[in-house]
Amino acid sequence: MESSSQSQGVGVTVTEQIAEMVHKETRAWDNQDVDLLLSIFHPDMVWPWPPTPQAHDPMEWVLELGRFNRERWGDLYRRLFATHRLVHNHRAIKRIVVSKEGDGAFAVVDIDTLWRTHDGKDFHWKGRVSKVYAKVGDEWKMTMHTGVLDYAELI
Repeated sequence: MESSSQSQGVGVTVTEQIAEMVHKETRAWDNQDVDLLLSIFHPDMVWPWPPTPQAHDPMEWVLELGRFNRERWGDLYRRLFATHRLVHNHRAIKRIVVSKEGDGAFAVVDIDTLWRTHDGKDFHWKGRVSKVYAKVGDEWKMTMHTGVLDYAELI
């Protein structure tokens, strides 16, 4: 993971703050905490999604949710949590890059998250994602996130 010498606050680097954002999202999924999950998104967040983990060409990607809408996105996550059980949620931060100004960053994260429906069907998110963040006031917000893509060396 790349480091940052830029410090924001007492001894906490921007890189550490971005890592904490990734961990906060992981905790939200692990605990199926809709409010915590929604708290990380910037109001202008847009989440392009590849239809398959092999769809590396953005020409194939779709926008399932449109621009962030707390009610709409919250309803989607509540439905997911009501209809699926989290089997496992493994995530590994591979890289964090911070802008020279310290006001923007992205994290590359390998994920292996397995959900199972109540009737035993698996819904598997496995691959690499990029999470993009902007500093808004005194906090970080996710502004963009690519869907899960399959790469050779993952978790």
